[in-house]
Amino acid sequence: MKALVYEEYAPDDDYKRILKIKDIPEPKPKSNEVVFKVKFAGLNHDDIWGMRGKPIQIPMPHISGTDAAGEVVAIGEDVIDIKVGDRVVSHGNISCRTCRACTSGREYDCKQRKVWGFQTGPLWGGYCEVTHLPEVNVVKIPDNISYEEAAAASMVLTTSWHMLVGRAKIKPGQTVLIMGGGSGMGTFGIQIAKLYGCDVISTASSEKLEKCLELGADYAVDHRKDDWHKEVFSISKELAKKKNEPPGIDVIFEHIGGSHWNKELTLLKYGATLVTTGATTGYDVQTDLRHIFFKGTNVLGSTQGTRAELEEAMHWMSRGKIRSIIDSVYSLEDAVDAHTKMLKGNVFGKILMRP
Repeated sequence: MKALVYEEYAPDDDYKRILKIKDIPEPKPKSNEVVFKVKFAGLNHDDIWGMRGKPIQIPMPHISGTDAAGEVVAIGEDVIDIKVGDRVVSHGNISCRTCRACTSGREYDCKQRKVWGFQTGPLWGGYCEVTHLPEVNVVKIPDNISYEEAAAASMVLTTSWHMLVGRAKIKPGQTVLIMGGGSGMGTFGIQIAKLYGCDVISTASSEKLEKCLELGADYAVDHRKDDWHKEVFSISKELAKKKNEPPGIDVIFEHIGGSHWNKELTLLKYGATLVTTGATTGYDVQTDLRHIFFKGTNVLGSTQGTRAELEEAMHWMSRGKIRSIIDSVYSLEDAVDAHTKMLKGNVFGKILMRP
């Protein structure tokens, strides 16, 4: 079968040098696994980290791809609920399922946890014609959700839902700041916050602001401006007058990091929450601790989410309350162009590849 493979790192982001289409054996299911023909797979920033070999080194030769949707073509003898012909999407959080964290519903805290298509291998990910996963790591796709929509949701919808609903526990009427609203994460963050009846301020680059508003954000601010945080606080003051409460942000949805971090902390109300996952512009940040201890700020870390959260979020997709935003679709043969586009950041929503 056809697969997108690399066997060495590209710390200089020279994807053309390392990404190759290769013919590899089609997988056979282990007793607890399902094998499915990949219809679409979604790009994530962990693809870039993997090819760079930073912040961690990964198994070689490597197939990336954490988000994949397709049709089941084979099952292992111990598989119970999935049948050949089912339409499924990956839940990329591979965990032991037996430790205390896993059995208490926190498989994202499992010490043996690996992100499928990033830390797994060799030759085990979604960027290929046929792939395999344990039954517990696939979810049936509702009939009215396409393969494209499911692949575009997978990890980023799970992570966004877990951040806002599972960790930050958003409530109706709160003022929520979605950083990077034009990203795959951000597009879902906006929609989830609106689903919960929140007032949503989104940040994005200037060319994406109107699209954030069309997606449901009440306000959109260009976070490439040095004083973007002052504009956000001014908006929060307007909202506070209507609500008869102090100005500021109740919940910040953060996945950018870098130079924005301390500016975000200044925006929070007393006792407010910042929930963070990833750090696409840099993870080595300096923190003014006064914004944390003096205001009683809750800083919450978050990584992916549970299989149940993916199912819950996809239920709302099937009800038409949340939708995937797809920026563009490439073939595996055009993977260099797809990853270069993601690296440059001129993207609104998710980039997909099709075998």
